[in-house]
Amino acid sequence: MSDDSSSRIVAALKQWIATAPPEAKLPSTRSLVAQHSASPVTVQKALRTLTAQGVIESRPGVGTFVRTVRTARPNDYGWQTAALGAPGNRLQLPAALQSTSSDVIALHSGYPARELLPERLVHAAFTRASRTDAVISRPPTAGLPELRAWFAAELGASTPVGVTPPSASDVVIIPGSQTGLSTAFRALVGAGRPLLMESPTYWGAILAATQAGVRVVPVPSGVHGPDPDALAQAFARTGSRAFYAQPTFASPTGAHWSPVLGEQVLDTVRRHGAFLIEDDSAHDFGITAEPNPLAARDDAGHVVYLRSLTKTVSPSVRLAGLIARGPAHERILADTGAESMYVSGILQAVALDVVTQPAWRTHLRHLRTQLASRRDLLANSLIEFAPRGHLDAVPRGGLNLWMRLRDDVDLEQIVQQCKSAGVIVGAGNDYFPAEPTGKYLRLNYAGPNPGEFPDAARTIGSII
Repeated sequence: MSDDSSSRIVAALKQWIATAPPEAKLPSTRSLVAQHSASPVTVQKALRTLTAQGVIESRPGVGTFVRTVRTARPNDYGWQTAALGAPGNRLQLPAALQSTSSDVIALHSGYPARELLPERLVHAAFTRASRTDAVISRPPTAGLPELRAWFAAELGASTPVGVTPPSASDVVIIPGSQTGLSTAFRALVGAGRPLLMESPTYWGAILAATQAGVRVVPVPSGVHGPDPDALAQAFARTGSRAFYAQPTFASPTGAHWSPVLGEQVLDTVRRHGAFLIEDDSAHDFGITAEPNPLAARDDAGHVVYLRSLTKTVSPSVRLAGLIARGPAHERILADTGAESMYVSGILQAVALDVVTQPAWRTHLRHLRTQLASRRDLLANSLIEFAPRGHLDAVPRGGLNLWMRLRDDVDLEQIVQQCKSAGVIVGAGNDYFPAEPTGKYLRLNYAGPNPGEFPDAARTIGSII
């Protein structure tokens, strides 16, 4: 029977339940099958739906009954105010995490739309993994050896002659890049100590730094990357021993560092005996440029490298590889073990299966083409219909555009008016670790329904 038959039975039973007293017993499954001319499977599906909605409850060996409706009463949680005390850090999630309905144009999310994911590969990988010991066995704390070797080989492919490439033993598998950032900040910096960070930067890094209790020191950055002189001055002024950055298709600016800038940053980090925490989460989102991780040029342990597969494979496969060498690796492994013990073995098996299929490279080539067309459509639409906004650069990769507005606009009001008009945009203020240096919107071109980008641009243009 179809889902429509199940829905019809649900509706009929709800009408019956509305007039039945609490604790009333429902007719048997056999009676419902005869009454509704449906199969037992369809009837059971309807009963499961009602149970999930809290309308009925099943009592094994007795029957199915109408649930008693309990009168709601206000709860007093006032005692928790004294027990919790004032928060050391007030964590606030940005608009990028808000869910939306299908009738709006969503330009705020940091995730690619479903059609940009390797869905068939993921489904097949889960099917194969479900038949293996991964569903019941406990993986090593550092991760499956084969997946660790894949991350090491991926970075090693960019390693120049004369530099020792990383090995599988340098890799720790972690449950997503957000966890990796928290781990790196705790293990390498520590609460109360300074961490240099690009400004603007990924909001998740700001959140992780706040949660770890580190003291963020902003370094000015833009569509071409950070100011190398300001970075050197910040190291000298603060005595910091770590710098968090996104050299490849940064969020939110889309910056892709030049080789010269990369060498300048590496020289500064080495000179100050510090770490560069390199976030390469946009590694697979190149359009007109190729990723060239700085970690591939360093074998002295200065660069701690983080690459996520969550946005490329599937949001349900939350894992990343963190590569570090020397004592830093041991500290990170210890922190990971204390935080999460290990990453789900079946998720690791699925990720490994996907990225080692021949079709994976085909998917990445298709993804590049799709991102290029979406980026160009949104950028050209904004140039035509929202001329009062300004794109300092069209990014060579990544997922979003960084649009600057006039300094005298009310950014919060613009974001709310866009939302009321059915266009959800990202407020630029969420991406600054200190006071914003301007008014910006972050606009994701990898979201659903790209055909609506011109309409979204018209709306944004009319409001700003």
